[in-house]
Amino acid sequence: MKKIKKKIVFKIAADGSSASGKTTGGKLIANKFKMKFLSSGTLYRFCAFKILNNKNKYDVRFINKIANSITLKKLQNKELYNPEVTRLSSIIAKKPYVRKALKGFQKNFIKKSKLVVVEGRDIGSKILKSADLKLFFTCSTKEKAKRRLKEFKSLNKKITLKQVEKALIQRDKEDTKRKISPLIMTKNAVLVDTTKLNIKQMETKLINLVTSSIKKKYGNL
Repeated sequence: MKKIKKKIVFKIAADGSSASGKTTGGKLIANKFKMKFLSSGTLYRFCAFKILNNKNKYDVRFINKIANSITLKKLQNKELYNPEVTRLSSIIAKKPYVRKALKGFQKNFIKKSKLVVVEGRDIGSKILKSADLKLFFTCSTKEKAKRRLKEFKSLNKKITLKQVEKALIQRDKEDTKRKISPLIMTKNAVLVDTTKLNIKQMETKLINLVTSSIKKKYGNL
């Protein structure tokens, strides 16, 4: 089952707040089932990174230019995870013309892939409404802060758990309250609480969810 037959078309939307486990979960699924993977958050980070290198100036034309230049290789840049990029990506995510430009990239990526996992905050509600499986990741704020602190320590040794926790609370508030594509759990999504799960437990849970969902669509393969 881990290697899916070529004729199968199966698309997964994975949503959730910052550090809830959606990226890790999405990658685990993609690796196990040989699916293509896209983290939509890195698209906003890439835009923010380019804006910072453009003296914080940006307009519709500049954003469209960035969107047209994106490749999966460029999204692997570790600098996309520094605090300044994180801060700005949250700000530009509220702008309709930024979301519109990046929506095109996401839609095209999904269209070209028969087996795909896309993670973000509005995938199940806006980008991939017809997903075969919608997952919604959640996790306690304290646990999320511990996870994110480990990531940030390599970039900023002085950052504290309290600072990270405060930033996460603020980001979650912005994501759920924004008018454009807010973070919501759609009615047909499966809730995945990762608070008490280690990587192995998360992997087992997700493999079972995906396997049963594929069987539901195609029967026993």
